[in-house]
Amino acid sequence: MTKPDAGAADTQNASADTAFDYSQTLFLPQTAFPMRAGLPQKEPELLKAWESGDLYGKLREAAKGRPKFVLHDGPPYANGNIHIGHALNKILKDVVTKSQQMLGFDSNYVPGWDCHGLPIEWKIEEQYRAKGKNKDAVPVVEFRKECRTFAEHWLDVQREEFKRLGVIGDWDHPYSTMSFAAEAQIAREIMKFATTGQLYRGSKPVMWSVVEKTALAEAEVEYEDHTSDTIWVKFPVKVAGSGAYGSHLTAERKQVWDAMLSASVVIWTTTPWTIPGNRAISFSSRIAYGLYEVTEAPADNWAKVGDKLILAKKLADDVFKQARVTGARLIGDVPADALSCSVCAHPLKGVGGGYTFHVPLLDGDHVTDDTGTGFVHTAPGHGREDFEIWMASKRLLEAMNIDTTIPYTVDADGAYTKDAPGFEGKRVLTAKGEQGDANKAVIAALSDAGALIARGKLKHQYPHSWRSKKPVIFRNTPQWFIALDKPIETLDGKTLREVALRSIKETRWVPAAGENRINGMIANRPDWVVSRQRAWGVPITVFVNRETGEILKDERVNARIASAFAEEGADAWFADADGSRFLAPEHDPAAWEKVTDVLDVWFDSGSTHAYTLEDPVHFPGLAGIKRTRDGGTDTVMYLEGSDQHRGWFHSSLLESCGTRGRAPYDVVLTHGFVLDEDGRKMSKSLGNTVAPQDVIKASGADILRLWVCASDYSDDLRIGPEILKTTADTYRKLRNTLRWMLGSLAHFREEDRVAVADMPELERAMLHELALLDPVVRQAYADFDYKKIHSALTAFMTSDLSAFYFDVRKDALYCEPISSVKRKAALTVIDRLFQALVTWLAPVLSFTCEEAWLARYGSGSVHLELFPTIPADWRDEALALKWEQVRRVRRVVTGALEIERSQKRIGSSLEAAPVVFIAEDALRATIASVDFAEVCITSGLRLEGGDGPADAFRLAEVEGVSVVPAKAEGQKCARSWRITADVGADPAFPDLSLRDAQAMREWQAAQAA
Repeated sequence: MTKPDAGAADTQNASADTAFDYSQTLFLPQTAFPMRAGLPQKEPELLKAWESGDLYGKLREAAKGRPKFVLHDGPPYANGNIHIGHALNKILKDVVTKSQQMLGFDSNYVPGWDCHGLPIEWKIEEQYRAKGKNKDAVPVVEFRKECRTFAEHWLDVQREEFKRLGVIGDWDHPYSTMSFAAEAQIAREIMKFATTGQLYRGSKPVMWSVVEKTALAEAEVEYEDHTSDTIWVKFPVKVAGSGAYGSHLTAERKQVWDAMLSASVVIWTTTPWTIPGNRAISFSSRIAYGLYEVTEAPADNWAKVGDKLILAKKLADDVFKQARVTGARLIGDVPADALSCSVCAHPLKGVGGGYTFHVPLLDGDHVTDDTGTGFVHTAPGHGREDFEIWMASKRLLEAMNIDTTIPYTVDADGAYTKDAPGFEGKRVLTAKGEQGDANKAVIAALSDAGALIARGKLKHQYPHSWRSKKPVIFRNTPQWFIALDKPIETLDGKTLREVALRSIKETRWVPAAGENRINGMIANRPDWVVSRQRAWGVPITVFVNRETGEILKDERVNARIASAFAEEGADAWFADADGSRFLAPEHDPAAWEKVTDVLDVWFDSGSTHAYTLEDPVHFPGLAGIKRTRDGGTDTVMYLEGSDQHRGWFHSSLLESCGTRGRAPYDVVLTHGFVLDEDGRKMSKSLGNTVAPQDVIKASGADILRLWVCASDYSDDLRIGPEILKTTADTYRKLRNTLRWMLGSLAHFREEDRVAVADMPELERAMLHELALLDPVVRQAYADFDYKKIHSALTAFMTSDLSAFYFDVRKDALYCEPISSVKRKAALTVIDRLFQALVTWLAPVLSFTCEEAWLARYGSGSVHLELFPTIPADWRDEALALKWEQVRRVRRVVTGALEIERSQKRIGSSLEAAPVVFIAEDALRATIASVDFAEVCITSGLRLEGGDGPADAFRLAEVEGVSVVPAKAEGQKCARSWRITADVGADPAFPDLSLRDAQAMREWQAAQAA
């Protein structure tokens, strides 16, 4: 078609002769930002640009001098591809880091990895077995090198997978627990505990993995359903305590006294295998006990008529039910002073020629009458509380001439030792973690001895190894511990437990319930078992005097150890057979034992703060942090799954409190676990796993990022095909909103910017909404409430903008003359909307917002921006209230027109000119003060008072408003498609309205210029 630039006459002739294509004269959206995202292809391009352009370095440079916000990375384990839980964690960390940077902090993220430990050892051992190699025949240093190579491979794999999620960090300089510098610092940290007297070697019952052949800490176990054998066992009374019975026995008390000497104390246990380790019975002086005689029972019963049993009175009926006792009588009460210092015979007395020792009764606070018998079988080598009451009673026991030695009844393989006469070699658990023959053998022996009165099964929660998923046992074994209740001079005379509990209160927990959770764990936990009997880890770098058992405390030796580790890694410890390299010349190696146990990997990861946040050489961007609790402005955050209250949060807290007297963090955020759409745990057997790699390949990482931020991460999250489909639909709406703004802004010139005071009401009302959103978004990011951000921005962009403001203003933006203030004002507002929304969304939709930013500005990066400053004086509550009323009435009109369209009485809303009845005068005046036809996108509209006819359209939620649809009268403008009476009023443009005719004149002038 000929370009209409020869004047009005030619245009008129062109209009008369042919249908002119007015679309080329409209300011329609123009943008290269595609409607179809193509994220799987586009995202890798952006990643390459970030890397080649050193976005991380530019972020650090831009943030110089700002307060620091450091998200210290909880190290994932380097032993396989990442899963959806990893994706959730890393995306959350990235959203935190990016949003804090845009809030005005120097928000730094250095990724890290946990590289030592058993799972990697297992993999290497599996490879050995497949090749027929014997691990024990391989030098330990060679074995450790193979573990290191394995971890290095998976660290590199995971690094690329994490980067693909859009996570920005110092990927070229991560930390790892197996780096030489890290191993040197870990050694320094454990030597600090040794120097201050917090580290000690003791013999205590610890959780032991028979499968893994190592001690486990509380952080390394999880409680799973387990079915245990249960038994009720008689311990015959040999000596009754005197106490109040003394020399003044009443007749009633003498009867009970005499009966006690022919009675048995009954215990109940879910671990029959621990009976050979029994050395005492615990009772409680707070519990009421009774002496009962069995009067009626089946002939073949274990509990016989005439048996005298001492039980908690509250539990007696239940015990008799379990023992199939059909009749019993209470002989009398058994007061606590009758039990105190009483002594029983062991129920296995004589088995294997052993168990001839006395079994004392000890008063214990841990005993309750909730279940069992009111008495607790006490095996100090197989339980924490058992051990504690045994040790607390040591002086009393020695006065009673009772041997206080704790036996080693079970070895590292879960088999009975010689300290369990009659059962040596029987297995508690097999090498595969399955139940062995120990329970069966012990129960049979008790039955043969006449010591059983009942047995059964109980399904209950029992500790399992976090890694092998197999049950653990409690066994007495020499281990290294960090004391929690020993006053320490370097902690101002306080205990580690006290300092840790104080530090918990000083920390911000998100969600707040995390404080109570970790507080309870620290308050009730035993001393920290830090030794492991494995090879791949950082050794406990101490020497013990062979004669006195004292730990060597020599800073010269410690310095040599740290220096060697920094140069050669922890292999230096294992390469030196006797420690002479470190001990000489000050100490004779023959006088000192070099410890060969390695550290609990939780100590490794718990020490990471010491070699990232405090290492100016390797991590200069993280050095010199001035914590807020010390009067500074810098913040350190830890963010992991909720299970880390007993894991990394826990070990980091104890490690830092023990060496620095405070927590290593200021803020701790926890998230839940990822379940499938039905709320089930994901498993390969169920086929319900969702791999992040698959989602990224199909839809892009931004879909995963949006899913994370749309979810309530404080609870368990759900994911699956339908949830991802909903997320993709939301993403599409957000993307299309950005795309439309970009297209409209193609026509925006900086010189056309309109001052707020000169804008129409509708524009000022939208700026008010933007000003309202600003503190909401900022506070939500400050509160780490990403679901609120998702909800607020999605509602604003889809409802307030796309469905209302943009819809209303399309006519003005497309059709108004170049000189139109309304059009320029709308573009000015869209420009401010785009700047705000693309930056507010950038931490969430990192790739999409970068793509949109480049489409608008051509260079730079949205991630280098701060959240925009929204002027507070944009807020206008009175104007907002007015436009809220306008939008409420508009809903009635659009509802009426929707019916007209569905009935095919009109096509477009521009074919309508409805009559709107508004009963309330004030509301009618408000609506009359705006161009309500424009707001409703109709060609005309008439306002009337009153309630309107009975058949008028109404909405129940908008009282006093009704609408009668009507068709617009006049001709259809060929350019804007509005039906008006002034079409043809300008003879130069007979098929246009006056407004569009003026627009054409200005367009022609611009074309001719």
